Amino acid sequence: MVMLVRKPKMVLIDVDGTLVDSVPDLAYCVDRMMEHMGRTVWGESRVRDWVGNGVERLVRRALTGTLDGEPDEESFKQAYPCFLDLYAENTSKRSCLYPGAREGLDQLAARGYALGCVTNKAACFTEPLLRNLDIDDKFSVVISGDTLARKKPDPAQLLYAAEYFGVKPEDALMVGDSVNDVQAARAAGFQVVCVSYGYNHGQDIRDANPDMVIDSLVDLDAIMEQAA
Repeated sequence: MVMLVRKPKMVLIDVDGTLVDSVPDLAYCVDRMMEHMGRTVWGESRVRDWVGNGVERLVRRALTGTLDGEPDEESFKQAYPCFLDLYAENTSKRSCLYPGAREGLDQLAARGYALGCVTNKAACFTEPLLRNLDIDDKFSVVISGDTLARKKPDPAQLLYAAEYFGVKPEDALMVGDSVNDVQAARAAGFQVVCVSYGYNHGQDIRDANPDMVIDSLVDLDAIMEQAA
């Protein structure tokens, strides 16, 4: 694993699987949706492997029981609005910050880094979640999955944030948990650090070759101290 060699001027952080364990709420909504459809529920452990590409993809996975399957359109049209209604009422009732997440954000802020949040979650869910977990004020900009026409793994969101802060991509760092985060960072020309505990469909994030893998966001502080 390559050590970071450049101290960034901007740090962007993903939400689901990086800052927040949102699976308990997502799984609850998936299972209630499945019950509404007259189908068997999946449970939290199965849903955990499906999270990471937005709720539309999650609903399709729940309906087919596979990562890449496509349900019939009639089933999807019935299930998707049901899930959205459920999740609007259950965005943060069971979700929680990962250990070290709040402390890691405070450490980055104390070092004076420009902080932004980049997620594929829609703004109508992202903003209440960050607010209810009391971290919304940590970020100067929040770029959600529907802020732009494209989202991760496309680099558009990351480049938008770099332009917002007036920072060159080579002076920026993406912190995430999935191959989507790594691909977006590479395409944008960012450095990328991934957490070891997040959502990556059951695959070891090290296989995606981020610059570093950390076990807690508090580990970033020592990395920043050592970076040139």
